[in-house]
Amino acid sequence: MTPLIQALPVAVPVAGWAVHALYLARRLRVARTDPLTGLMCRDEFTARARRAVKHPHAAVLLLDLDDFKHTNDSYGHDVGDEVLAAVGQRLATWCEARHGFAARLGGDEFTAVVRLAPGTDAHDELSYLGGLDGELSAPVDVGTARLFPRASIGLCRRSDRPNAGLSQLLRGADEAMYRAKRLGTRSQVAIQPDVYATVRGRRQGRPGTAVFSLPGREGVR
Repeated sequence: MTPLIQALPVAVPVAGWAVHALYLARRLRVARTDPLTGLMCRDEFTARARRAVKHPHAAVLLLDLDDFKHTNDSYGHDVGDEVLAAVGQRLATWCEARHGFAARLGGDEFTAVVRLAPGTDAHDELSYLGGLDGELSAPVDVGTARLFPRASIGLCRRSDRPNAGLSQLLRGADEAMYRAKRLGTRSQVAIQPDVYATVRGRRQGRPGTAVFSLPGREGVR
């Protein structure tokens, strides 16, 4: 019996296990990735972000597309999906250049963790977010139309809330995002914590009662 024939009983199962391992790895990547945008899903983002926000220059962003329902209603959900995919890719590219990463939380809402340059002040941050807004709002050609997605963006720095965890930083970014929507300014930076009780950035309930974690996982604290 030749060495090749002798090796076959071992080689065939090993090859089968390798193929199965690759299949499982691919399934795991798919489970952790939003199929439309290629961004992380919520659970994967949460696990990674909890570690990333411990960096002293970390900042959390929340953004949500303005009037996105109008896009779906006017052009159809297929076109809406094209816009979401384009925004997701642009956000991922912007974050990667800033040692960060992004996720789609669902619908037209996204989040990210990035690192700011040391010594960045509030004026710098608004310019920083203005650059992101400019990239996100570049035209998306959808065949029959050219659409210009716009987003409201909120940012909350770890350095402003040094003892805060991911949930508290997300809450600050959420409040800033809804303040941007109310003021029509496109972007805002979180102000001092616990200014008022909120549900996703809006006044709600009695003082001291706040509801926010990740969208879809709200809980009263």
